[in-house]
Amino acid sequence: MNDTSRRALEKVVSEDLAEIWSILDGEEKRRILDTFVLHNFKKNQIIYAEKEEPEYIWCLIKGKVKLYKDGIGGRAQILRLIRPVQYFGYRAFFAKEPYVSSAAAFEQSVVGSIPMSLVCELIQNNINLAWFFIHELSRNLGGSDTRIVNLTQKHIRGRLAEALIALKDSYGLEDDGSTLRIYMAREDLANLSNMTTSNAIRTLSAFVSEKIIVVDGRRIKIVNEPALRKISKFG
Repeated sequence: MNDTSRRALEKVVSEDLAEIWSILDGEEKRRILDTFVLHNFKKNQIIYAEKEEPEYIWCLIKGKVKLYKDGIGGRAQILRLIRPVQYFGYRAFFAKEPYVSSAAAFEQSVVGSIPMSLVCELIQNNINLAWFFIHELSRNLGGSDTRIVNLTQKHIRGRLAEALIALKDSYGLEDDGSTLRIYMAREDLANLSNMTTSNAIRTLSAFVSEKIIVVDGRRIKIVNEPALRKISKFG
């Protein structure tokens, strides 16, 4: 890697991995730069698959990524949405087990990787880095617990409303201030909400009739967010 390429990579890493970058010393930063690799994934391309052995920590730089698990009859359940800049794919390595879910790009995405073997070496000598991962894992565990309760106890209207709010909170809105900045197939929306595709379509249509959202193909515009959040909360 020439000096220009290295400076460009350092700029990407220092800006996008700022939370980790700020707690590393000079030698640790050098080692990260020596092993950091940028990957380009096409829409729906798998980043890693269930049962594979984990080797890297992944960081989404640009785009959108879903973590999902195949269920009965080949139906996928979307477990978590990843947004820039979030880390994923490292829990299995710490647990010393294969991946229990898969990761794929929702759209064309840029993802960075760092070998977990290096991360473990750095943790041994940097207590702040250890605390960073403890915080990340604890936050993700809390979010998973809440999501399990919501998916099992809420009515399908509440689950779909929650999914739409989650998409807004994760990826934001277009310049019009109301259209979700992610265009999902009905099947993906159903998989995120733990329901059949037909139920997702019917519930979306009900929300349209109630003037809560406007649907144009895969574009969804939220026109009554308070009502949507109320449905999400009370399910």
